[in-house]
Amino acid sequence: MRTLAVIPARLGATRLPRKPLRLLAGLPLVVRVWQRVTDLGVAERVVIATDSDEVAVIAAANDAEVVLTGAHHQSGTERVAEVAQQPPYAEYGVIVNVQGDEPFVSREAVHGAKEMVTDRGFPIGTAAVRASSEILTEPNVVKVVAAEDGRAMYFSRAAIPFLRNGEDADIQRALIWQHIGV
Repeated sequence: MRTLAVIPARLGATRLPRKPLRLLAGLPLVVRVWQRVTDLGVAERVVIATDSDEVAVIAAANDAEVVLTGAHHQSGTERVAEVAQQPPYAEYGVIVNVQGDEPFVSREAVHGAKEMVTDRGFPIGTAAVRASSEILTEPNVVKVVAAEDGRAMYFSRAAIPFLRNGEDADIQRALIWQHIGV
C-alpha cells in the first residue's frame, strides 16, 4: 500500500505561538520535521499541510511540498483529512500524520504506527512509549491508555491513569504511556 505522510502546521498554537516557524539549528521547525520524515523513507510522499501563506512560502523555499488547507480546522487530524481527500492524494492507501513539532521522531515510531494499519488491520495506528511518572502532571505531554492489543483507547493532557484511594504507585508507573505525535 502506498503511503502519504502529512505534517500539519498552524501558526495559532496557544502554548507556543508561531511554533512551526521557530528555528531549530537554523531552519524552521516544520522544515526540520519534513526533512526527518522524508529521510525516514516510510512514505512515498511527504507534504506539509498548513493554512498559513507564511508557512507555505518558507516550506516551499526549503523544497518541501505544501498543501494550503482551510483555516477552520480544530485539529491537525482534520487538516490531514482535508489533504487526504484531495484528488492528487487519492492513490494513497495509508495516510501518516506526523505532528509538526516532532523533529526527532524515530523511524520505529512512524513505521510502527503504519504497521498497525497495514499489518494489524487497525483503521488508525499511533505511537506511544513507556514513560516515567514525571510526565503525569505535565500538560504539554499527551498521555495515552492502550488496550492489551496495543489499540489506543484514550488520550489526555491530564494525568492518566488516575489511581484512587492510594493504590500502588508501581501500578501507575507501569501503565504510563506517552503519545508520540504520529
